[in-house]
Amino acid sequence: MDVHFITWAITIAGIIGLLFFDFFSHVRTPHEPTIKESAIWSGVYIGIAILFGVGVGVFSNWTYGGEYFAGWITEKALSVDNLFVFLIIMTSFAVPRIYQQKVLLVGIAIALLSRGLFIAAGVVIIENFSWVFYLFGILLFWLAYSQVRGGHDDKDEADSKLIRALRRVIPTSTDYDGQKLTTKVDGKRLFTPLFLVMVAIGLTDVLFALDSIPAIFGLTQEAYIVFTANAFSLLGLRQLYFLISGLLERLVYLAQGLAVILAFIGVKLLFHALHVNEVPFINGGRPIEWIPEIPIWFSLGFILLTIAVATFLSLAKTRRDARAAAAAGTRPGVSGTTDADH
Repeated sequence: MDVHFITWAITIAGIIGLLFFDFFSHVRTPHEPTIKESAIWSGVYIGIAILFGVGVGVFSNWTYGGEYFAGWITEKALSVDNLFVFLIIMTSFAVPRIYQQKVLLVGIAIALLSRGLFIAAGVVIIENFSWVFYLFGILLFWLAYSQVRGGHDDKDEADSKLIRALRRVIPTSTDYDGQKLTTKVDGKRLFTPLFLVMVAIGLTDVLFALDSIPAIFGLTQEAYIVFTANAFSLLGLRQLYFLISGLLERLVYLAQGLAVILAFIGVKLLFHALHVNEVPFINGGRPIEWIPEIPIWFSLGFILLTIAVATFLSLAKTRRDARAAAAAGTRPGVSGTTDADH
């Protein structure tokens, strides 16, 4: 895929422009978004991402368009998983709801910058060292296993360690001072908890890149598609946080669904690694040409189906659990008593 420098420049300028628009139109004045506001703007950003993918398909070809959509959907699903940790960070710092938008937007900006650097490094490594596909594949299998074992617990533990380390390094006040990032306490200039939580979310997303970057390189090696799929999955994440924060706990099988997706992409990466093999001790350093390349249409369908099944099973389980809890709470004779005993 040959992308002209001007196309890159226009794309990056457009993404930066969307961030500035988000800040000046929504975040600059502190407020807690309503469900309606969050739903409308989530739809707007999803629509922009879809239109961009259609543009890739029309002006390039639909192979690249399919790669973009597969990457964007995967990155979006991983971003929803990351919202669990963002919610925990916000709760740990007791961030007032009216300031959470600003925290998330700054975190998204940090994530875009860090992922851009990761993607640039990844492209250079892949172009010069084809064996890295084996490494990415193995990493994705390990990440899939971590998700099944309890990915949120691992992330929560790492996040707690990160927060403790930041508190030791950064002199921080105990109380918020509006939306200020620094304040004076007893004549001494200190950072506020708002600054600390911004740093925590930004650094946490750098850790999340260990999931997302190998995953999308398993679907496409085109730098432009990798970057834009990541960017458009992050844009609108702030609105999505407020829209589904109350639903996150209901997605009980999301981790298992993501594990299946990561493992599938791991298989796809290993197949590709064998297909372009240059490792001397595997098949004498020659490609194994009979190994099939998994087509992008199959990858896209598999990812969509897995997310749909995980969401359906999650919501079905939470409904069953809610009915069971309601029945247990109203049934007479619980703990050996009945309403007549009272």
